[in-house]
Amino acid sequence: MSEHVYKLLELTGSSTKSIEDAVERAIAKAHQTVRNINWFEVTETRGHVVDGKVAHWQVSLKIGFTLE
Repeated sequence: MSEHVYKLLELTGSSTKSIEDAVERAIAKAHQTVRNINWFEVTETRGHVVDGKVAHWQVSLKIGFTLE
């Protein structure tokens, strides 16, 4: 097994649909410019309420990627 060095990047994704969609949007956007993304960890979940209903989700996460 080879030895790797990892870097963490903190992101916040948002979505009007779901927590999962917010995570997927953040990772997809990071994937456009960051190579070798291997894992993620959700660190915080929050939302915005309008008229007693969830209007949108914000999910903070850390993504880990290997350095070349």
